[in-house]
Amino acid sequence: MAKFDFSKRDSFGSKIGVIAAAAGSAIGLGNIWKFPYITGENGGGAFLLVYLACIALIGLPIMLAEFSLGRKANRNVFGAFKKLAPNTGWYWSGVLFNTAAFTIMSYYAVVAGWIFAYIPRSISGALSGQNFNEAFSNLNSSTVEPLIWSFVVLGLTIFFIHSGIKKGIEKYTKILMPILLVLMIILMIRSVTLPGAMEGIDFLFAPNFSALTPGGVLEALGHAFFSLSLGMGVMMTYGSYIQKQENLQTTSLQVVIADTAIALMAGVIIFPAVFAYDLEPSSGPGLIFITLPGVFNAMQGGIIFQTLFFILIGIAALTSTMSLVEVVASSVTEQLGISRNKGILMIAGLMALLIIPNSLSYGAMSDVTLFGHTVFGVFDFLASNIFLPVGGLMIALFLGWFYKLKNIRSEITNEGKYRFRLAGVYNYLIKYIAPVAIVIILLYATGILSKLGWV
Repeated sequence: MAKFDFSKRDSFGSKIGVIAAAAGSAIGLGNIWKFPYITGENGGGAFLLVYLACIALIGLPIMLAEFSLGRKANRNVFGAFKKLAPNTGWYWSGVLFNTAAFTIMSYYAVVAGWIFAYIPRSISGALSGQNFNEAFSNLNSSTVEPLIWSFVVLGLTIFFIHSGIKKGIEKYTKILMPILLVLMIILMIRSVTLPGAMEGIDFLFAPNFSALTPGGVLEALGHAFFSLSLGMGVMMTYGSYIQKQENLQTTSLQVVIADTAIALMAGVIIFPAVFAYDLEPSSGPGLIFITLPGVFNAMQGGIIFQTLFFILIGIAALTSTMSLVEVVASSVTEQLGISRNKGILMIAGLMALLIIPNSLSYGAMSDVTLFGHTVFGVFDFLASNIFLPVGGLMIALFLGWFYKLKNIRSEITNEGKYRFRLAGVYNYLIKYIAPVAIVIILLYATGILSKLGWV
């Protein structure tokens, strides 16, 4: 086995590149697809306040932990634990991160494929006048077309990242993220100028605590954690590519602010439009495939805005898939000492094999179930409800109790160049609050709390 030369390891070329890539990973379907509908299900503004508190108390500390551990080790997630905690079992955390990223990509590409399938449908006007529920069902239950689009997503992802960090991920996220922002601004302007749009704004920002249940609070906690791409090794991998002169404290804060701002912008796009046409804001996952096409179909210039919307979430999906594949790519190429192109092709082949049963879960393989879940459902459940919270818990326990904050403080402060004003608070959050919160997420996500009758 060849040995990887870490002295020649690639890195981000600029701070804006770091923020574009990290925010691009965090800004995915979770922000533009999931955040609006779970906000709708849990009463709007009250859920939003809880979500923001969870971002500040849990999301930001874990993100700073992943960035600093990654940069300290200057390794992939597997190699990082090998270096920072030699001759221990902590490297299994790296195995878990790679498994999580691989698993998520295998079904995330399917959902992204549905989105890409809607782009030509929107451009051609094929969705106009259709039964949108039937149109979506016909797409995801067919055999060939969803597979083709999933492979398109995988192919684009490989194309974007094969050139490395500076010439690949950084280059393309710096192009895609401004496009995403411009599209969101255009769609926001159109949405808030619709008749009756202010009712949607009130719903999003006016707290209605009577509609917020204990389950809603736990969902806010879980989404705050997952929406930042935490617990899957992405931020640790990206942290290993951040140059030593960058301030990790401000970088973490800027990524969190960008991620949260995009989630709020998505809400401003969706809720005014939904209320303007008297539709249901809590329509669940079908919101973007069933409810919103109906909204666009009813508005003037709807085909144009519908097309822009699906291009927007297609871009968001790609910036996330790049980060997922990079976690595995860095581990495979560095640990095996093989070329980046060879490693990425190996990964792509294995991911393609796993994409097939995930895509067919709504059609030809819909009768294939395990514990009542389709293949897609099993992968989603394992990744979202087990791998990610356990991964986040490992980060909190590793930094809080094993490696200790004092050993990473020089990394966070750039050898004393920047003050770490909230070091005491951070230490308390990472040692106590974050682990307890993540365990609660794990118990809630796996249904244990509901079985005990606590939610």
